[in-house]
Amino acid sequence: MQYQPLGQTGLNMSKLCLGTMTFGEQCNPVQSQSILDRATERGINFLDTAEIYPSPMKAETCGESERIIGNWLRRRNDRDKLVIASKVAGPGNRIDYVRGGPKLVESQIRAAVEGSLRRLNCDYIDLYQVHWPARSSNYFGRLGYYPRDDSGATPLAETLAALEALRSEGKIRHVGLSNETPWGLMHALATARAQGFEVVASVQNPYSLLNRVFEVGLAEVCHREKVSMLAYSPLAFGLLSGKYGNGAKPKGARLTLWGEYFDRYTQGVVPQLADQYCDIADKHGVSPTHMALAFVLSRPFIDSSIIGVTDTDQLDHCIAATDIKLPKPLLKAIGKLHEQQPNPCP
Repeated sequence: MQYQPLGQTGLNMSKLCLGTMTFGEQCNPVQSQSILDRATERGINFLDTAEIYPSPMKAETCGESERIIGNWLRRRNDRDKLVIASKVAGPGNRIDYVRGGPKLVESQIRAAVEGSLRRLNCDYIDLYQVHWPARSSNYFGRLGYYPRDDSGATPLAETLAALEALRSEGKIRHVGLSNETPWGLMHALATARAQGFEVVASVQNPYSLLNRVFEVGLAEVCHREKVSMLAYSPLAFGLLSGKYGNGAKPKGARLTLWGEYFDRYTQGVVPQLADQYCDIADKHGVSPTHMALAFVLSRPFIDSSIIGVTDTDQLDHCIAATDIKLPKPLLKAIGKLHEQQPNPCP
């Protein structure tokens, strides 16, 4: 396993991060802990979760992913060797069961952190991230930009001040953003510096063969500002593994169960284009999963890629991608297809 610095924090994280939004929904506690055991045995030291996981979000399972991690940590003594990341939910009308409607204000962020610490059975969280912005912005597949009145949104400066207070108390060690834009990241960096806060360590955004919009603006910002990019959905919810090829609906798979909920990955030309990428992998004798992950991991602006699995075999298959170097003819074929149909599921 390769390791990379997490921003300017001094922490080193594994090149693959284990995402846990399957824990408590697709994976029961026993299965989840088996995956955690295998991941750490194979050198993964970076775990990512959120207060609202598992996904899809619903009141009856909210927080279960963190509880499973916390129960797993109780039987171990290596907390100091792990980099654990979690997230505070931004505002949204589908999650009113979270604190009566989550807001990124000091009182709610404090309640969110303390709740996560209890569930995780931890004294601190290494990387605490804002799951999505409070302001009107483009994330979760939204295209175009149509200014809307968001004068009632919590200012980012207020959110950062709340996070800095929790950092000074030792409850969180470092701050990250997620589902952010170039403006949002630069505004956060400028605000932190002006107020004397520790600067944002990372941004967690989607990146895959089907979504390379990060390259347009955020890649340069992260490079020049030394902010780590944590790429989520590198397999586009499994589309790039080939298991949904030609319209297949494998039993128990995420898009089989909840395809309508995650229409970002099921609409328009996305399934057909995913099949074309998988065909490129097959033509060059490479597993589609390995091709998709190896491509993401080879990008110079990606510091860690977050994978989600439902069993240890999937995990081992993903880890094998870290040793693969894609040949130039394959990369050329990827580039040609990308030019023809770029970023179908942002």
